[in-house]
Amino acid sequence: MKVIIINGPMGVGKTTIGKYIANKNPKTAFIDGDWCMDLHPFVGNRETKSMAVNNILHMVDNYSKCTECKMIVLVWLMDDAWVYESIIDGIKNIGLDINSVTLICSKEKLIERWKDDTACEWRTDEWLDASIKSLSYFETLKNTLDTSELSVEKVTDKISNSFSIQ
Repeated sequence: MKVIIINGPMGVGKTTIGKYIANKNPKTAFIDGDWCMDLHPFVGNRETKSMAVNNILHMVDNYSKCTECKMIVLVWLMDDAWVYESIIDGIKNIGLDINSVTLICSKEKLIERWKDDTACEWRTDEWLDASIKSLSYFETLKNTLDTSELSVEKVTDKISNSFSIQ
């Protein structure tokens, strides 16, 4: 079973792309890491991130045992190397094939997308500033894909072609 991991800053389009891939590929499970750490008010410390990693790996393991599931798409903002490595190591221990991409975009495009997304409760000026500041970190990661000038379909095609999906 293949696991596609989509990482990147808030507002870059991880959820949109992940859902698009899942919808185009029958028998695909979609996991949004935010579901696994939905605390009110939000607390993003080592303890809560560790809990979310455990929750994500539990879901991945359960989907891997389901005969109706043939692929998993996991989207989550992993801006700590230890979080990303914990996810990768955990999925490897389950015995699944991993393909990972980090989505990035220009500051201008991030702001534009942010302003267009009126449905998400996280789209505040405070979180936009945090996301902009995180761009430089995500740009240093391996296997990045700049989505600034790409449509959802083009990003999905690039990911699908890179990872031999479909």
